[in-house]
Amino acid sequence: MDFILAIRVSAIMGFLAVALGAFGAHALKEHLVALQLTNVWEKAVFYHLVHSVVMLLLASRPMFARLPWILFFVGIIIFSGSLYVLAYTGVKWLGAITPIGGLCLLAGWLSLAIWGFGR
Repeated sequence: MDFILAIRVSAIMGFLAVALGAFGAHALKEHLVALQLTNVWEKAVFYHLVHSVVMLLLASRPMFARLPWILFFVGIIIFSGSLYVLAYTGVKWLGAITPIGGLCLLAGWLSLAIWGFGR
């Protein structure tokens, strides 16, 4: 993946984080409150937005660090994605895959700690 595509994907991920945050706070508010899962949606949005910003930072560096970028991307999809679906549907078993996404996010940070921006 080249850095231009990575920047675009990062920007789309950031856009989606803000859009899903607003959607949850307004259009889904009553639904999430009724299921008592507002905090789950908010946690998904928080991790989604934070890691989208980090992805954008990584993609915009002269040496594009692909490994952590990919780990953060996959982590957002699995971690935040499973939490979004769990919060919307109330299907609790989805929480079983959430840690896989969390491990991807942790691996992204660990790869940055080990190799910096060079991989």
